[in-house]
Amino acid sequence: MAVERDVAAFVGEALRAGASRASIAAALTTAGWPAAQIQDALDAYAPIDFAVPVPRPRPYLSPFETFAYLVLFTALYFSAMALGQVLFRFIDLAIPDPTTRILGVKMQLEGLRWSLSSLIIAFPVFVGISIYAHRATRAGTLRRDSRARKWLTYFTLYVTVLVLLSDLTYLLFNFLQGALTARFLLRVLVVGVIAGTIFVYYLGDARRERAESAAQIPR
Repeated sequence: MAVERDVAAFVGEALRAGASRASIAAALTTAGWPAAQIQDALDAYAPIDFAVPVPRPRPYLSPFETFAYLVLFTALYFSAMALGQVLFRFIDLAIPDPTTRILGVKMQLEGLRWSLSSLIIAFPVFVGISIYAHRATRAGTLRRDSRARKWLTYFTLYVTVLVLLSDLTYLLFNFLQGALTARFLLRVLVVGVIAGTIFVYYLGDARRERAESAAQIPR
């Protein structure tokens, strides 16, 4: 954004003129800049002794990395939905719903085959891209500070929170209605475990990334 570039340019000029970071922060605070934007602008320059301010690497957007991470997260979504459908089909076969018994075992098995096909295709793609991304990150081909990865990670966290809230709301609604059954509880458990596992994993990944970024900033 233009405003962010303005404050980053100001910080660079002030550092070049010999101003301390504390005085720059105080001046920007007096001017009304939010503390978070001030810290971001200061963090854009490494606190090392050099003739001119040395910029830090910043998150960036690469078409190739955007493609790779889009494929990874899309495969994750497909895998999660397919796994949920497979487990739902097993639950339906184990505990048939009297209101849908007319569908018969044949249609249930057909739905199970479709869900298994989706899982067999999507999950290996997710695993393969995940392994590639991990190795490429260690080799420097992909970078952890890719904007595509950051946005998709937090979008995934947002989606899983929505799913978990909906799952709990649906559970409470049926509890208040007195309509809890073993079949229903197992379905709710499936959704909660899948969404919860994804949420916990990517929340931990986001926390590790923030910790790594903080460790790179000298105090």
